[in-house]
Amino acid sequence: MRAFAFVVLFAATQSAAAQRVYEGEEASAIRCANMLAMTGVALNGAGLMDDSEKDVLIGISILILERHVSGNWTEKKRAMEAMRDRRDVDETLQDYQHHAPLCLARFPIN
Repeated sequence: MRAFAFVVLFAATQSAAAQRVYEGEEASAIRCANMLAMTGVALNGAGLMDDSEKDVLIGISILILERHVSGNWTEKKRAMEAMRDRRDVDETLQDYQHHAPLCLARFPIN
């Protein structure tokens, strides 16, 4: 999987003046975490994945964020929200089909 060259911007506090920028490896980790979590939620909502499988994907997403992205949980959550808002469900599911194994290899949780 090639490195993602996008930057995730979001407000680090309630003030619009304060922003945090994630780029490079951290932005890639955020994209992977978002892809896994959103795929679990989408497939579960469509009845194609049970709750326990969805919870595993969300748990992996949390571990990727904890281990591979700097900042506090509020900053990470806002970055995930920004990523979620940039990609539709179809794009996210396509990412999952093509990149899930690479994400897990690139951002190990063990």
